[in-house]
Amino acid sequence: MRDLLKTNKFSNEAEEAEWWANNQDSLASEFEKAAAEGALSRGTVVRKGNTPTTTILLDPDDIAKARVHAVQIGLHYQTYLKMLIHEALRQEELRASGK
Repeated sequence: MRDLLKTNKFSNEAEEAEWWANNQDSLASEFEKAAAEGALSRGTVVRKGNTPTTTILLDPDDIAKARVHAVQIGLHYQTYLKMLIHEALRQEELRASGK
């Protein structure tokens, strides 16, 4: 089951939803087994495999501001900062393309 979770490909969202619904008992069993083995960790296979880690140094005051804004909209501050960077890059691409 663990290998299947890492490699399973679905042709659409409905197919994926049906698979998850039909495999709830097996998934719960795998989760309990992984917990007993101490094999649980944060993140997903996709995130761990495809998302590079980047380190940037930010002013502590900017981090504090990000934390405040993130709490107001119910996000972790790292997620909020990623969202801001993503939006700024999208805006820059639009500006550069003249749109």
